[in-house]
Amino acid sequence: MYVQELEPVAGSLGLSALVAALPLVIVLVLLGGVRMKAHLAGLTGLLAAVLVAWLAYGMPLDQTASSAVQGAVFGLFPILWIVVNALWVYRMTVRTRHFDILRRSFGRLSDDPRIQALVVAFCFGALLEALAGFGAPVAICSVMLVALGFDPVRAAVVSLVANTAPVAFGAMGTPVVTLAQVTGLPLDDVASVVGRQTPLLALIVPLLLVGLVDGRRGLRETWVPAMACGVAFAVAQFVASNYLSVQLADIVAALAGAGALVAVPHSRRPAAEPVRAAVLTGARSEELDEDDTRREVLRAYAPYALIVAVFSVAQIPAVKDWLARATQTYDWPFLDVADPEGNPVGGNVFSWPIVSTGGTLVLFAGLVTAVVLGVHARVAVKEWLATVHELRFAILTVTSVLALAYVMNLSGQAATIGHFVAAAGAGLAFLSPVLGWFGVAVSGSDTSANALFGALQVTAARESGLSPELLAAANSSGGVLGKMISPQNLTIACAAVGLAGREGDLLRKVLPWSLGLLLVMCLIVVGQSTVVLGWMLP
Repeated sequence: MYVQELEPVAGSLGLSALVAALPLVIVLVLLGGVRMKAHLAGLTGLLAAVLVAWLAYGMPLDQTASSAVQGAVFGLFPILWIVVNALWVYRMTVRTRHFDILRRSFGRLSDDPRIQALVVAFCFGALLEALAGFGAPVAICSVMLVALGFDPVRAAVVSLVANTAPVAFGAMGTPVVTLAQVTGLPLDDVASVVGRQTPLLALIVPLLLVGLVDGRRGLRETWVPAMACGVAFAVAQFVASNYLSVQLADIVAALAGAGALVAVPHSRRPAAEPVRAAVLTGARSEELDEDDTRREVLRAYAPYALIVAVFSVAQIPAVKDWLARATQTYDWPFLDVADPEGNPVGGNVFSWPIVSTGGTLVLFAGLVTAVVLGVHARVAVKEWLATVHELRFAILTVTSVLALAYVMNLSGQAATIGHFVAAAGAGLAFLSPVLGWFGVAVSGSDTSANALFGALQVTAARESGLSPELLAAANSSGGVLGKMISPQNLTIACAAVGLAGREGDLLRKVLPWSLGLLLVMCLIVVGQSTVVLGWMLP
């Protein structure tokens, strides 16, 4: 048995924490300073974590390697299993041109560019984040806004800022699923706290978007539909994450936000010509004028309706129990780890939810989607394989980062850093979202940031007397605000709208909003750690 040690370097917690932090520092420097590709930075950080675990912490090399393999396996299943199948569904809609029909459907909802920004960037962007994540919402929504006549810079900025509130529950709940796994906290507990933080952002972001599109005039004239959209999104995200399904949180919220926009009379009013002339400085795509039959429009919406239906059925108690019985649990080979008190850690056992996991449910919905959209079986398989190929570097990045996280967690490196950071005391509640924000800013992924810092946050919380669920959730909720300034997302946005090389211009435009919203989130978490907002927590 390997027993974790908190102070393996010269019996000093400070020196041990400094050595334990080396893998994280290396990853962050390579990503943020050297601008190395994420998968290479992840692999380099993994190598550093293995060396620190072996040489500094004395973890046997076979157990160190086994820890890394378990992390990589978890990265593949269920994490990437969800992402691949969700993106596959989207690719089939593009292949059959039903995505274009969906885009035209949104364009007909309103000719007011401020409302279009809410429908496309906020609501549909959240739906894309729910299904795919990993930069897809920013790329797709930017292109759609340019097609509607938006200036490319404005389209990119609006899409980046909009991609905040849904990120924690993106890719069918992947970030919070990862957070629960690496921290050992129950998924429902973590998700319920995140679901009491990010909805507060959803109240603000729609107002920011209409302001970004049309300044004070936009706020003055469209604050009612913006508030209606934000409130509906926030309430739906809270209810779904706390009482329905983590995987459905963003889908339900996106549909609720869009429904609120349709229901508000302000949204249907034609925009004044001065507004359109001031905002729509680009060329509107002629494709938007094509007519689509009601049958084809219904087929375009079908994939998303099917996913909602499949996940809803999976939440029925009898079905949920039946699916859960298929879960396999194994003693992970070559791994026998105990915490500093000598108690076996949860990582010694590996659970494989073969059928009940979100990725399998999305796969089933995708198979039905292929039938509904008329996609031949051969073409569907080809698109699935093409999806894997498209995500090959993301797959390598996620598996290497999860492997790194598991090595740090199981060797005791994360616990050492957590005990050291706990010295911040009450200030830890304020700094907790900042750590998540920084992790996403450099990695471009809330999933990766949760894998890197989740266990650290929990250890620090327990040492300082704060709620582990609160700080774990704060890592994810603060992280969503780093998404808009991550080099990965900035590059995706620039490439999508033809602004290659102007990432710096976009960064200067979105950085103030990222920092401002981060401050709001820090104050929310501080309030939730005290009697001021403590009543909000479950």
